[in-house]
Amino acid sequence: MEINLQPIGFLCSPYREKFIVPRQPGLVKSIHAKLNLVAPYNRAEAVRGLEQFSHLWLIFLFHQNLGQGWQPTVRPPRLGGNKRVGVFASRSPFRPNPIGLSAVELVAIQQTDTGPVLDLRGIDLVDGTPILDIKPYLPYGDSIPAATGGYADQPPAIVTTVRFSESAQHQLIEQQKEYPLLQQQISELLATDPRPAYRRTQQDGKEYGALLFDFNIRWTMTSDCVLVLAVDPADTANG
Repeated sequence: MEINLQPIGFLCSPYREKFIVPRQPGLVKSIHAKLNLVAPYNRAEAVRGLEQFSHLWLIFLFHQNLGQGWQPTVRPPRLGGNKRVGVFASRSPFRPNPIGLSAVELVAIQQTDTGPVLDLRGIDLVDGTPILDIKPYLPYGDSIPAATGGYADQPPAIVTTVRFSESAQHQLIEQQKEYPLLQQQISELLATDPRPAYRRTQQDGKEYGALLFDFNIRWTMTSDCVLVLAVDPADTANG
C-alpha cells in the first residue's frame, strides 16, 4: 500500500541545524517559531477555534533523514549512546516511516495576507520542517499522570552552568535591541549539553559550534561550566 502525504505548512525555526535542537519539546521555552500554512490549507476557517487551545500536537516529517533508511535497534542519547533498544521504543528520527510527533505551546494565531501563521513556543524542530497535520492537545485525554516513561522517565538534567566570555558578552550587548532574549536562549540550550551522548562526561577542550537564528554560537566545555566563546553573525562566520 502506498500512501501519499502532503505538508500543510512549514516551520520557520531559529534552529538552523539539528545539532542544537532540544531533544524533546518544551525543554527550551524562551524560543518561538512560526508555522506558515500553505495553500489550500492557509484559510482562516481551517484554524477557526484553534485559539481556544493552549497546546497543539504537530505531526511532522523528519525531512533531513529521508532516504537514510532505518534499523530495528537504535542507541538513545538518554542511555548514553551505548545501549540499544528497539526503534519503536525510541523517538529516533531513523524510522520505517520518518514521522514525528511534538507537543508545543500555541502562543497566538496571526492572520496575514498569505493566511494564518501560528506562533509556537517550546519547539524541538529544525527550520524548514514540513508539518503534516495539527491536532489540539486535550489535557483530559493526552495527559496521563500515572504513566511511566521507561529509561526516559525524568526530564534531562541541567548538567552544567553556562558562562559567557567577555567578547561574547560584548556581542550580546550589540544584539540586545533586536534579540533581547538571546543570552537566556543560548543559556537554556547549552545547559543540557547538546553534544553527542558519548562526549557528555568529557571536558575535552574541543570547540563546538551551531547556528541559532542568524548567529554562529561557539562554545567549549571547561571543568565547571559551558563557556560561550563567541556569538558571531552567521554570514561573517561563514566567511
